[in-house]
Amino acid sequence: MNTSHKIAVLGLGYVGLPLAVEFAKKYFVVGFDINEKRIKELKSGVDHTLEVENENLQSVLTTNVNDDKGLFISSDLNDIKNCNIYIITVPTPTDELKRPVFTPLIKASESVAKVLKKDDIVIYESTVYPGVTEDICVPILEKDSGLQFNKDFFAGYSPERINPGDKKHTVTKILKVTSGSTPEIAKVVDDLYKSVITAGTHCAPSIKVAEAAKVIENSQRDINIAFVNELSKIFRLLDIDTKAVLEAAGTKWNFIKFSPGLVGGHCIGVDPYYLAQKAIESGYNPEIILAGRKMNDSMGAYVAQETVKMMIQKGATIKGSNVLVLGITFKENCPDIRNSRVIDIIREFETFSINVDVYDPWASKEEVQHEYGFELLDDHSQLRSDYNAIIVAVSHNEFLELDINALKSEIGVVFDVKSLFPKESVDARL
Repeated sequence: MNTSHKIAVLGLGYVGLPLAVEFAKKYFVVGFDINEKRIKELKSGVDHTLEVENENLQSVLTTNVNDDKGLFISSDLNDIKNCNIYIITVPTPTDELKRPVFTPLIKASESVAKVLKKDDIVIYESTVYPGVTEDICVPILEKDSGLQFNKDFFAGYSPERINPGDKKHTVTKILKVTSGSTPEIAKVVDDLYKSVITAGTHCAPSIKVAEAAKVIENSQRDINIAFVNELSKIFRLLDIDTKAVLEAAGTKWNFIKFSPGLVGGHCIGVDPYYLAQKAIESGYNPEIILAGRKMNDSMGAYVAQETVKMMIQKGATIKGSNVLVLGITFKENCPDIRNSRVIDIIREFETFSINVDVYDPWASKEEVQHEYGFELLDDHSQLRSDYNAIIVAVSHNEFLELDINALKSEIGVVFDVKSLFPKESVDARL
């Protein structure tokens, strides 16, 4: 292990913080972020994302830049200038037209370029399409630093595989793909990650291969979920329970198990658009990838529309009716609201002039207001007892404690998107 490595991790979110904490157990690490609120929170030893336990975070924090190991939290570029490994873990979202947004990646590259020195290595973890590291990021590093790529400085790519809210498959327990801009640097990068990743590493033959591997991981999952989402629409028309069908089919040894639902989050609902963009730029129209995205992006509106149909059948007046949506985070038992497709259900209800209450004990009221522009209910005491419809959009454990039938009106309906409750206690599920 080369303990002379001094590592800077840029971006202390769901990906960067867990990685920085693990590296800090063996190396000196500067955790850098431009969000002053986040910096203050982490310096106090608290992680609101819940990806790192506070005790674990506090055990590696240091305020001494001369320590051999530990995590120094900062928003000052001067604090990373003495590092020789720069790991960039910033978000790579899409815009309203589903086009890749590289602004965070470009800004982070510009920041690193200001402090880049001879023999430094810049490693990217953000999900991108093949070629972004060398075709977009490296030219920025060269231009703003005045240094020459693969002569004065080097690059690597090791795609993140963080699964928010998953306490079993944590960063050290997930095999890591690594790569470098030269064979020698690839080994340095691989050895670096191997020193903290107990699950092991896989060194890809090039940066582009590593980039492609990451983006197809989530694209493959997206397509598989799109298939079962389409099945759920078909089986609903045939009055067949999709979950029962999948359980029966799942008894075959080579049947791949996926469940229908809303496909959000920062990875699966975004990454396929990156690959599709690159394919289109290269002259190929990616039919299956985009078809899968179209299907999955349609599910929120579909749930709302099917619910309205059931409400009409029960004799409810749609305009002005009251609906409860349980959950706004993109997945269960996790506070992450990024790219939550629950918002599609809510927006579709609003087109019918329906009043929507949203309750989520995991989500931050402030973040939801900022991101989506509405107020969450404070707690379960604000729930009504006469909802015309209830949507179980996220399967938080806390929802199992609710008596959903006591929350609805006599003609109210329950659409259980996640099949959280027994079939006989709800009116519909995907």
